[in-house]
Amino acid sequence: MAIIASNMRRGMAIMFNGDPCRVLDFHHHTPGNLRALVQAKLRKLKTGIQFEHRFRATDSLEIADLETHELDFMYKSGSTYHFMNAETFDQLEVEGEDLGDNAKWMSDGMRIIAEFYEGRPIGIQMPNTLTLEVTDTAPVMKTATKTASTKPALLNNGITVNVPEFIQTGEKIRVSPETGDYIDRAK
Repeated sequence: MAIIASNMRRGMAIMFNGDPCRVLDFHHHTPGNLRALVQAKLRKLKTGIQFEHRFRATDSLEIADLETHELDFMYKSGSTYHFMNAETFDQLEVEGEDLGDNAKWMSDGMRIIAEFYEGRPIGIQMPNTLTLEVTDTAPVMKTATKTASTKPALLNNGITVNVPEFIQTGEKIRVSPETGDYIDRAK
C-alpha cells in the first residue's frame, strides 16, 4: 500500500531504499512560495540506525508489511533464545544479538511483542515494568528513608541495579527494562 509523504505519521513503518524504517518524528513544512516538504526522522528496523530525510510532500511512500506477534519466552540455550508464539504455538529461535540490550531482561514466561519482516523478527517491545526479586544486597540501615542514597542490588536474573537503602534481600521490586532503573517495591 502506498501513501503520499504528507500523510506520514509518527510510529508508521515505511519502506525507504529497500529497508523497513519506523517514523520517529516528522515535520510538514511549506517555505514561502516554494514546494511543501516533509522533514522526517527515521530509524532502520533491521539495524537500529537513526537518520533524517527530506521528502517532497507529494512523494509516494510504501508502507512496510510488518507482522506483529505475541511471544512467550521459554528458555535460553547458549546465545539462542527460544520463544513460543502465543497465537499459533509455533516455537521460534532468536539470536541474542537480534534482541540487543533486551536479552539480559528475559525471564521464564515473559511475554513480549515482536515485529516480523519477511518472517524474521526485527524489533521487540518489552513490558513497561518487570517484577524481579532481590537476591543479594547490603543489610538495611535503620535510618534509611525513601530519599536516602542508593546501594547496588543483585536481581534474580543476574542484573545489578541501584535501589534505595531500605530494600532488603528477598524483596520483590519493579524495574524498568528500558532504563534499568528501580521504580518501586512490588505489591
